[in-house]
Amino acid sequence: MQRSTNSETFSSKLGLLLAALGMAVGTGNIWRFPRILANNGGGAFIIAWLIFLFAWSIPLIVAEFGLGRGSRKGCVGAAAFFGGKNFAFLGAFIAFCTSAIMCYYAVVAGWCIKYLFDALLNEQQILHGSAAQQHFISFANSPLPMLFQALALGAAAIVVAQGVVGGIERANKFIIPALFLLLIGATIRSLTLRNASAGLTFIFSIHPEQFADVNLWLEALTQSAWSTGAGWGLILTYGVYVKKSEKIVSTSIITGIGNNIASIIAAVAIIPAVFALAPLSIPSQELLEIGGVAGLLKQGGPASTGLTFVWMPALFAKMPGGSIFAPLFFIALFFAALSSLIAMVELAVRTLMDMGINRKKGVIVISVAVFIVGIPSATNLTFFQNQDWVWALGLMLSGLFISILVSIYGATNFRKTHFHHSEFHLWGRFFDFWIRFGIPLLFVVVIGWWFKQSFEWNSEQFLNPLEPFSVGTVLLQWAIVLIFFALLNKYLVKKNL
Repeated sequence: MQRSTNSETFSSKLGLLLAALGMAVGTGNIWRFPRILANNGGGAFIIAWLIFLFAWSIPLIVAEFGLGRGSRKGCVGAAAFFGGKNFAFLGAFIAFCTSAIMCYYAVVAGWCIKYLFDALLNEQQILHGSAAQQHFISFANSPLPMLFQALALGAAAIVVAQGVVGGIERANKFIIPALFLLLIGATIRSLTLRNASAGLTFIFSIHPEQFADVNLWLEALTQSAWSTGAGWGLILTYGVYVKKSEKIVSTSIITGIGNNIASIIAAVAIIPAVFALAPLSIPSQELLEIGGVAGLLKQGGPASTGLTFVWMPALFAKMPGGSIFAPLFFIALFFAALSSLIAMVELAVRTLMDMGINRKKGVIVISVAVFIVGIPSATNLTFFQNQDWVWALGLMLSGLFISILVSIYGATNFRKTHFHHSEFHLWGRFFDFWIRFGIPLLFVVVIGWWFKQSFEWNSEQFLNPLEPFSVGTVLLQWAIVLIFFALLNKYLVKKNL
């Protein structure tokens, strides 16, 4: 079995690192992390989340880099190369899962563009609570999201069409520094607001009794997995373009830590501002009804948009200089969405390239397909939430499949053959053990917990495949995809190897 030759490589370690950070740092850092942090105990959650950065995310990022660079193939080809010809379908599932997410993630990126326009025109800063929520729902259930979805997808497609160095690397060399500067600027402004210190206390206070809460640990694992992109196949795809001389374990660690730093900066930018501005922006009765400032931070809202798209515009309205900072916030949010969307488009395009389609034609095919498949998510929030439920959990299964592929190849052989010896120092044997046993154990625990959550939400519809948040819909959609690609396995091997 031979590796493919690939002429495209990242031009430098910095280019690789910024592209990897662009993949990892997305809307989950700015949009989801502050809300999950607020729901799970501040400082105690941060500690658990940091533990799982090293227990789940970094080992899988390391493995993905090795799979991509070692095979010089995308997800399908890498699975066949390392797992053997019978397991190409596992790579196809990984590629499909992330592509399915891309179909509705492009919608989210479009929302960011729409709210950026709103912020520039000061259209929503007088809205809050039920009025702002209804505004979002009306927008989400109209044809307009398709326009913004197309704009976001078009931006990512243009970048990917330019190739690895001229497109992906160049774009991330601008987007990632700009994103961090915007977040840091927002943090400085937030911390100068009166009563911002209450927000810092809320973020970093540690209450030891919270460590006994199993839910805190499982939410921390889930957040780390979803935020870093570990197991998505995105790093595997970027690994195809990594030079053989590159030491990728250090890049993996920096990527994971950089992602967490971005999340902390975002939380420090948002949460103190909420504590400072919410009492000024929201009528006291309405604030009381949602449980005060802490309750506001926990707002899910339609499709978990509550804090970002419902309340933040109202808070900016009361911030001195808010007319400037509101657009900057949504620019940062869009940059975060775009950098991740670029990686998703590249994964799908790389899959087609491995099957003999050239890059530019692949970009056109993927862009059109993603737009069409994403229309139901763009126009129906229930469908959007169902896809998010099914394929976000599917990412955990993808992480398990990465572990399985390395285990089939032989974890020790994988480490010794596809990495520099000096990269692992004293923890090489632990990596071998953990990728084989630790990752599968964590998968079983976290999937079992999410399925238990689904049962508690609606036990009567637990296995109903037509219920948007049931285990039945998850298992049915997973099964359809796995069976379909298993039946196509020989064809996939033929086209990829």
